[in-house]
Amino acid sequence: MSFNTIAYAIDENIATITLNRPQRLNAFTHEMGAELVTAYDLADADDEVRAIIVTGEGRGFCAGADLSMGAETFNLINQAKEDGDIDPADPRWRDSGGVLNLRTWNTLKPVIGAINGAAVGIGATMLLPMDIRIASISSKFAFPFARRGIVWDGCASWFLPRVVGISTAMEWGLTGRTFPAAEAFENGLVSRVVPDENLMAEARNTARMIAEKSSPVSVAMMRRMAWRMLGAAHPMEAHRVESRGILQAGTSPDAQEGVMSFLEKRAPDFPLKVSSDLPDWHPWWATEEDEY
Repeated sequence: MSFNTIAYAIDENIATITLNRPQRLNAFTHEMGAELVTAYDLADADDEVRAIIVTGEGRGFCAGADLSMGAETFNLINQAKEDGDIDPADPRWRDSGGVLNLRTWNTLKPVIGAINGAAVGIGATMLLPMDIRIASISSKFAFPFARRGIVWDGCASWFLPRVVGISTAMEWGLTGRTFPAAEAFENGLVSRVVPDENLMAEARNTARMIAEKSSPVSVAMMRRMAWRMLGAAHPMEAHRVESRGILQAGTSPDAQEGVMSFLEKRAPDFPLKVSSDLPDWHPWWATEEDEY
């Protein structure tokens, strides 16, 4: 499929999505958001894809929203106000970063962020629903929304406190200051910081470990369980879902293959597919929660 603002490639069961507006430091546009959603759709529908890497082309990961496009957006909003045509429930006024991050959060494949250079604004918030985040040593981050006179985007008010804790989230958000990769690592925003030249090799090595050694159905279910339980009111909710999952998975062909490959000291070849073999009780939550 042809894209204008991203590149999409598959190699060794790994889909790599590259933000591809290097002349603008991969600044985010509505078109980029829509293309990223489409790329996640493609990866989810392809059983050959076992993991996804998201990175940026050139010197930066994503410098935030393209402010030249931002002016156009504000003009549209102001014109709609003048025309008396503002309805907050209208889908066209939804935060496009939030639409993207909800799609990232809902993917069935693990997502690895390989952060090269600057990740600012939506460039930083789009990382939050990714499962694993690896940064180059020269990368830097900022959530500068208050400095621009706006508020969080990308559902960051939900994600960021869960990823780094409320105190750190508030300091980064209210000051809007830029901070280095070392501080991102110290506070759990990224799990590793590596030399710039090693970034993609580290990301691909992590993706390969998942693609070659883990059951795709197990990965999909564990990913959904962990993210969903961040909002659970009691650990009993996790216990119920995990008990049901263990009961069904324990008698599955994947469990048999996992045990036999371990005993026979060979690489596993899991037969179950995400497209057709998720449990019949998935989703276990009220799907109305996912509606806008």
